[in-house]
Amino acid sequence: MSGVLMRGLRAAALTGPLMLGASQLALAADPIKLGVLEDQSGDFAVATIGKVHAIQLAADEINKAGGIAGRPLELVIYDTQSDNTRYQEFMRRVLQRDKVDVVFAGFSSASREAYRPIVDQLDGLAFYNNQYEGGVCDTHMIVTGAVPEQQFSTLIPWMMEKYGKNVYTIAADYNFGQISAEWVRNIVKDNGGKMAGEEFVPLGVSQFSQTVQNIQNAKPDFVVTLLVGTAQASYYEQAAAANLNLPMASSVNVGQGYEHKRFKPPSLANMYVTTNYIEEVDSPASKDFYSRFKAMFPDEPYVNQEAENSYLALYLYKQMVERSGGSTRRDDLRKVIAQGDVCMDAPEGKVCLDPKSQHMSHTIYLARVGEDHSISFPKVWADIKPYWLGDAGCDLTKDNPNAQYTPSNPPAKS
Repeated sequence: MSGVLMRGLRAAALTGPLMLGASQLALAADPIKLGVLEDQSGDFAVATIGKVHAIQLAADEINKAGGIAGRPLELVIYDTQSDNTRYQEFMRRVLQRDKVDVVFAGFSSASREAYRPIVDQLDGLAFYNNQYEGGVCDTHMIVTGAVPEQQFSTLIPWMMEKYGKNVYTIAADYNFGQISAEWVRNIVKDNGGKMAGEEFVPLGVSQFSQTVQNIQNAKPDFVVTLLVGTAQASYYEQAAAANLNLPMASSVNVGQGYEHKRFKPPSLANMYVTTNYIEEVDSPASKDFYSRFKAMFPDEPYVNQEAENSYLALYLYKQMVERSGGSTRRDDLRKVIAQGDVCMDAPEGKVCLDPKSQHMSHTIYLARVGEDHSISFPKVWADIKPYWLGDAGCDLTKDNPNAQYTPSNPPAKS
């Protein structure tokens, strides 16, 4: 792990590559301070350490190229340890004591909803660089991860056409899993299918014999898996050992926790995942990003979707600050977003921020896991926009409800 990372309750000292990059600037200007609150230990660390490394990579590149609007970038990093109370503690710390200009924070939706009221209260600005269940309409939040209308509206109809219309969902029992399952349920119904069953599994559960038996008895055509964290990932090897042998669909596996690399074949065979990036994406931009990432962090086991989201987020922030004349004020940055052309060519392809929701368009890759856990891409959808919130009535250019909405609880249209 890079010397820039420090565990525990104190901020990371800027040592190693980032300090070298900053020293080359020879600038008198005060630094732009970026708070990084991510899980470097705990249940989610497998998926999130790469986010920290990606932020460090982007910061190093930006500093070596002259900083942001002529100012060096300084990272203030805390290990949130997969603990929502630490998110709350550290969010107050970075905004009130460390006086950061912006915060990149959070893996699970529970962690985001733990800190989001604090960002609102203290009038901060936070980037949530994670795939999630969608629905957050809040001027204090910018979301670079994919959302259900980008992942499920592509994945579920494709799976139903290929395998059948009888669907079983197993999901983590908190807002991500519950709201994601609602999306699946609605899309299955809209496409003439039916739910063979639906289970919500508490975080931390690692025994799935009863769940496997329930699925066997229900006889679905495929299983939608919306499981989160190291413990719940135990499902896949247990299902394979029980010879469940059903196609799987997911918006979270492979792209986050790279289970196809961590588990022995064929436990993830015939899983289909919609993701906006994984390291197997075979394009010049992806290969270039991967090579730069591995050059700085050669021991990184996998360059996942959330690493790419975090990397591009920092370059988007740089663009916004520079287009605002060097201002880091949230209101000034939002005026730039409102122009509707905050875009960049990312490792996945071109991405743009939607002014109404402050969510991001993506290229969506349908990744299939083979018997040997190799990855192929039977389908790619270009420029899928985060349309649902705006269509449902969220318009942050006009109003700020600071709320999270769901398909069953949409914004009230004026």
